[in-house]
Amino acid sequence: MDETTVREPREGGTAARELRVAGTPVASYVWEPDLPATDSPRPYLHPVRTLAGTAVTEFRPDDHVHHLGVSLAIADVGAVNFWGGRTFVRDRGATWLDDHGHQRHDAFAELDGGFREALTWIGPDGATVAIEERTVLARPVIGTVPADVWALDFSFALTVTEPLEIKSSACKGRPGAGYGGFFWRAPRDAAGLAVFTAEAEGETGVHGSVTPWLALVSDAWSLVFVQAGPVDPWFVRVAEYPGVGPALAWDRPLAVADTLRRRVVTVVADGRLDRAAAAKLAAELGDPLPPAVRPSEADLMIGDL
Repeated sequence: MDETTVREPREGGTAARELRVAGTPVASYVWEPDLPATDSPRPYLHPVRTLAGTAVTEFRPDDHVHHLGVSLAIADVGAVNFWGGRTFVRDRGATWLDDHGHQRHDAFAELDGGFREALTWIGPDGATVAIEERTVLARPVIGTVPADVWALDFSFALTVTEPLEIKSSACKGRPGAGYGGFFWRAPRDAAGLAVFTAEAEGETGVHGSVTPWLALVSDAWSLVFVQAGPVDPWFVRVAEYPGVGPALAWDRPLAVADTLRRRVVTVVADGRLDRAAAAKLAAELGDPLPPAVRPSEADLMIGDL
């Protein structure tokens, strides 16, 4: 590996990998989490940091203990809760149910800048709901202004064992609660929080918008989320807590008969970016993977590991 290296420390009873960019540690990927079943245990990234070392994720905050830094979390996959916490039930509201699943790590394949991972999504009865191939890369960003930026490239291919529907709480009658998919929980105590897209700004203006990129910024750091490929509506919170993610099932169920694929590239920057800088970075990083980090055919054969 050249500009980016990966190491594997063990701490706190969990297995974790450290991602680095040009020798600087930028993220810890915990692939064997020690979490209660009600969190819908799953691999997650925390802490994620800017190149200057400022944390840009929050883990198990008091307001939503099932928010795990950066993770792939879906409220309802064939009636199994892979989000954590209570399940929204039509005409009953948020209800504690024994419906929590978990994501089991199965294998890694090494890539320049990170890894490809095989996972199994398992329901509360122990049955396999889906299998996943996930790619996580820490990418140096070259030739941009400002210079102190890097990008987290996160993609997944989720293959179901039989046709099913993915649902959000909004699908069951909770207005605006379309969350589910790639989700980033940012620090609540960040000063000067603001959110914008190329067309709008503010939580009300961008929540539910369908646009390729969205920026969540503070006085200390900036995050620019880019959907590379299919564009889903953005689920956004700022006032209650800072969280962002594309919504797979915004207000109606998403039928999955075979494999669902998505990719989100997130720019992590020190300081506060304006709209022009965010747009420039989004345009550059929404492109296909550069040759230096493109997986080979051998790397893609996760099933053989």
